Amino acid sequence: MPTRPENTENDLLQRMIEGDQVAFTGLYEIYNRRIFTFIIKYVSSVPLAEDLTQEVFIKIWENRQNLMGVKSFDAYLFITARNHTLNNLKIVFRSDEAIAEIIAGFIATRNHTEEELLHKEYVLFLRKILSKLPERTREIFKLCREQEKSYEEVAKSLNISRNAVKNHMVHSMKVLSSSIKKEFGISLTLFMVIIGGYLR
Repeated sequence: MPTRPENTENDLLQRMIEGDQVAFTGLYEIYNRRIFTFIIKYVSSVPLAEDLTQEVFIKIWENRQNLMGVKSFDAYLFITARNHTLNNLKIVFRSDEAIAEIIAGFIATRNHTEEELLHKEYVLFLRKILSKLPERTREIFKLCREQEKSYEEVAKSLNISRNAVKNHMVHSMKVLSSSIKKEFGISLTLFMVIIGGYLR
């Protein structure tokens, strides 16, 4: 019976984690073109996209031990590619706002498989962090961000002060900002744009 492609990739992944350079080359050959195509949407430069693609795979190799326990190598790889690209663009443009404008130009392309995959991973991460917040803080966050209620409206509905609502929101945003920076290496501003305004 022929070996299923996903089983082949899983085998290559496990061998690469153990330091097998041949397995790493195999994964590179499988994903190289997809990562290049993904990155060039952001940088619009073939030489730069090629350089960034090479750097992404170098990061994957150097940090291969971090892949132990990763459930989706696809998601991990594309998140690494996006974050590495954004961080390099930030060096050029010097501000999150400039990068946000670039990313906003690609929001309409989210029907692409890689974009959908990344969007799902980011949203799942967001929900995971929110689930760890105190119940009242989580409730206020959802009212303000998901239901787009004003601080005044939330304060009135919960019978608390506007300042209390603000304090809960400040706390939740600090937790999110710190967690996102640690997990993905990007700012909360970029994260907000990437997931399509979920936190607006």
